[in-house]
Amino acid sequence: MLASRIFQSIHWCSRYLKSSFTYSPTQVTDKVSYNIYFFIRLFMANNRYCVDLAKRGTAGCKECKKKIDKGLVRIAKIIPNPFSEGANDMKQWFHVQCIFEKLSRARATTKKIESTDDLEGWDELDEEYHPEVLKCLAEFSSNSTTKKTPTKKSPGNSKAEESNIKEEPPISDDEIAEVEDNSFQRFRKICTKLGKHPKYTDKTAILEGFFSKGSDGEKFKGNLYLWVKMLLPAVEKRVYNLQTTQIIKIFSRIFHVSEEEIVDDLQEGVGKGDVSETVKIFFEQSNSVKPKEESTLYLQDVDRYLEELSKTGQEVEQTNILTKVAKKCTASDLKYFVRFIKHDLRINAGPKHILEAIHPSAYEAFQASRDLKDIVKRCSNLGKKGISQKELAVKANLMTPVLPMLVAHFKDYIPKAFPFGNDLILDCEILLVDNDGKPLPFGTLGAHKKTAFKDATVCLFVFDCLQFNDENLMQKPLIERRKILEENMKPIKNHIIFSELKEIDSRKKFQAIVKSVIDQGLEGLVIKSKDGVYEPGKRHWLKLKKDYLKDARGKGMADSADLVVLGGYYGTGRKGGFMSVFLMGCYNPRTEKWCTVTKVPGGDDDTLKSLQKSLKMIKISKDPSLVPDWLNINKALIPDFVSEDPKDLFEASKEKSELIGLRTGASSDDDDGEDGSKDNIYKSSLSGSSSSGESLKKKATEHEKTVTKKMKPSQDSSKSAKSKHDIKKEESEDISPPPKKEKN
Repeated sequence: MLASRIFQSIHWCSRYLKSSFTYSPTQVTDKVSYNIYFFIRLFMANNRYCVDLAKRGTAGCKECKKKIDKGLVRIAKIIPNPFSEGANDMKQWFHVQCIFEKLSRARATTKKIESTDDLEGWDELDEEYHPEVLKCLAEFSSNSTTKKTPTKKSPGNSKAEESNIKEEPPISDDEIAEVEDNSFQRFRKICTKLGKHPKYTDKTAILEGFFSKGSDGEKFKGNLYLWVKMLLPAVEKRVYNLQTTQIIKIFSRIFHVSEEEIVDDLQEGVGKGDVSETVKIFFEQSNSVKPKEESTLYLQDVDRYLEELSKTGQEVEQTNILTKVAKKCTASDLKYFVRFIKHDLRINAGPKHILEAIHPSAYEAFQASRDLKDIVKRCSNLGKKGISQKELAVKANLMTPVLPMLVAHFKDYIPKAFPFGNDLILDCEILLVDNDGKPLPFGTLGAHKKTAFKDATVCLFVFDCLQFNDENLMQKPLIERRKILEENMKPIKNHIIFSELKEIDSRKKFQAIVKSVIDQGLEGLVIKSKDGVYEPGKRHWLKLKKDYLKDARGKGMADSADLVVLGGYYGTGRKGGFMSVFLMGCYNPRTEKWCTVTKVPGGDDDTLKSLQKSLKMIKISKDPSLVPDWLNINKALIPDFVSEDPKDLFEASKEKSELIGLRTGASSDDDDGEDGSKDNIYKSSLSGSSSSGESLKKKATEHEKTVTKKMKPSQDSSKSAKSKHDIKKEESEDISPPPKKEKN
């Protein structure tokens, strides 16, 4: 009775303190009250544990009383601080083996370390230190004698009665909002685990296990649709109007640091091209807005903040929202929030790997309908009925675009083109055509390009019909689908027309069609089987472009160009922190300047690594005042680096040129023509002087806004170029420019 009264008193006291002081020691003014508060907090607290490396080697192990040497893995038990009202929690440090020995003697009710999920800081610990902890954890788990208390069965229920129990009603989103399976911390841990496993089968297995057993190992209690939606930020893509530059600008204001400082870290610091990692680093160092020590966010909270952010484009409002979010986040929470804004969680997993974790046919069904919520709902219903392996119906839904719909131009024409159609799903393509119905070059649909073709019209080229008047046609052969389409569609000139379709029954006819396509400047052909059915997401067709073809002499028919690396851009993501995209161009003898042509991504990791040293570049950090006079470039294309002297790159070997894309699409046996035009290009392009590179280097170093001298040919530089050319020729006969052909 006395024990019951004491417990009741403590219970009411704890409720009073919780309402009066909101569990904050700084608000407890009376010393006695604080002592009671501390007792209750200690009594009610769940043990927390963290892991990291010993920093100075001064902390002692609470079990063996020996010092924990610097650099060793250590685990701390986190407890409330009994000495100060305003201080943070205390950490009692242990050797890894020592803490598990201590826990093996603890009471059954004591919170123990059951998995790495119970260790704060585990995700940040280098993998080389994981085995020591995992080994001790495995031994501790195998030796543990803790057993769960079995649930008592009601004596009145027989097996017959159990079989008649009705299925429980579905749990609403509000009821499952604040559960462990919906916590943002759990979401982050799953994402970290997915990012560490390169195999897609492993990623699917990780999610499948979590979606079936949840965080407690028994049952998943979270919101499945919200999980899938958040794991695929690029599918239901919100628009936040925030690129990397704007993100840096806003967070520099929130953290009270300079933009240049954040940019430097992004390019060359720990972030290495990952703006989310850079934001996390500066958040941890911030004095203006401090990160929370423990994550309290749920997926619903994050989703609500993202929705709020997507509804504004004003910088002031964006800053206010991100400031509010930062105040509720840990450093890792904010890192992943920024990744949501960038639509990239860096887990290297797409819809196929995520959706197959909830059902084997989910991805195939998603390809047909693109309705994520409907797919998850149908998969959940199958699971409840105990037939989760049953094949999911693959169907297309009306009013749900298979890919984003861009046919607003045709709302007046489609009813006229299909007078007998009540509902239909088409496979088609939008192109810009001139007044004669001839397709214009690819890319002319852009806002800036359309101004150059004011008289052009947007035209819908219809390939196929997948559904017509409630009839699903996807399982019918192509020849039947085309017949239904032709019987029910009335073409409208320059607005809605049939794509050209021809049946090929001979090699000669096929060659004539290919020649006609190339002569018209079209992209190519798509070859289909006339008996083929339509399967979403699968490609049984053959695309034929002139890039893949060779002429009668066995030479490539694709256009080719010899270009030079004029500059480089920092990469992003895994390739952040070094040049991975290169600005290509050629020399214009008339203006005596180098002109930009295109951007080319680099090769594999080894190639990119070698190019960082072999290419002589000068860093200008996209500063327009540091662009050299020899380069004619649009302001939007100004790179992070420019070549020290472009003419030197013409002396690079053919092997290097192919590695970095100098010879884009060129064949090794291309015909140079009778006048040796390629050789002339090399000669005219070698007219630059190396003095321009030295001038630019001086200019970039001193940050003086002076104008560099134009590149002029000099006798010394031509001799230098010639000598270098001769040396390389001795090393390999393939590296020199193709020789001139003699005229007959």
